[in-house]
Amino acid sequence: MKQVKGSTAHWVNSNNITAQKMAWQTGYAAYSVSESGMKKVQQYIRDQKRRHAKKSFEQEYDEFMKAYNVGQGK
Repeated sequence: MKQVKGSTAHWVNSNNITAQKMAWQTGYAAYSVSESGMKKVQQYIRDQKRRHAKKSFEQEYDEFMKAYNVGQGK
């Protein structure tokens, strides 16, 4: 992941894809999704900007982790 993040940021910045310098946040996570869940995931990604205007990524992430008992020692 470190190499993918570094390579993509370098490529985006070298090709002036964005007005500002592109940088990834620290850390990463990976999740698998079944084929039957793809449309829901695509919609989730499309709605991120609107959703994060109401709730930060950190708030949403914490709610997700609690909802699925991830990282809670259960």
